[in-house]
Amino acid sequence: FRWKGSLITHQRIHTGKRPYTCKDCGKNFRDKTNMIRHKRIHTRERPFSCADCGKSFSDKTCLIRHKRIHTGERPFACTKCGK
Repeated sequence: FRWKGSLITHQRIHTGKRPYTCKDCGKNFRDKTNMIRHKRIHTRERPFSCADCGKSFSDKTCLIRHKRIHTGERPFACTKCGK
């Protein structure tokens, strides 16, 4: 691992430690980033907006997935029929 913090976070997978707790619901997380992402459920914060239609999302991954509606991108195909 490049950083000691990354190693510590990774090791929590093996130890089961989840030191970050959501104050709203008590759910525990291995790292602060995932806790912050989770807290948006409670705050209803949606900081990622689609430039095409204005729809907003709490997670960047959801915005990226949504953008495929506008671009027509279909990155997954059936290996049996090609559709």
